[in-house]
Amino acid sequence: MAIRQIRIEGDPILRKKSREVSDIDDRIREIAKDMAETMYENNGLGLAAVQVGLLKRIVVVDFREGEGIMTLINPEIVERSEEENIDLEGCLSVPNRSEYVKRPKRVVVEYTDLDGNRKSYEATDYNAHCICHELDHLDGVLYVDDFLKLSQEEALEFNKEQEEKYETENE
Repeated sequence: MAIRQIRIEGDPILRKKSREVSDIDDRIREIAKDMAETMYENNGLGLAAVQVGLLKRIVVVDFREGEGIMTLINPEIVERSEEENIDLEGCLSVPNRSEYVKRPKRVVVEYTDLDGNRKSYEATDYNAHCICHELDHLDGVLYVDDFLKLSQEEALEFNKEQEEKYETENE
């Protein structure tokens, strides 16, 4: 395994669309391991292959829930809630900066794992933010492209209103 160089905002590769992975072989598994090691070395929660200079639709995430690393190959969001929340996001490719971003509160992502099995994962709250953030990278989008200029108090108020609205609608 090897730690790879993270591409920083301004690098043109970060704006390119990644290509689907056609075969999951030892090279792809090695790339995923390198990505995980690079992510951990840089204290990240997620990393897309394009962030280490590879235009492949591969994402690694670790939500710190005891399940360990998830490798998502050719991921796609197949369901997203209308309910949204706002959370603070940062990015290894945009160092020393964080902004509030509005994203779906819940998403379902389908992907292929390293063994070639097609899987589905339902993510909520911050995990949904993370999945959306990493999948945006695969399409050349950075979170700073469309962030909200809100204070922490405004973001908390928005999330509280969304939660109350959801509870009222589901009584």
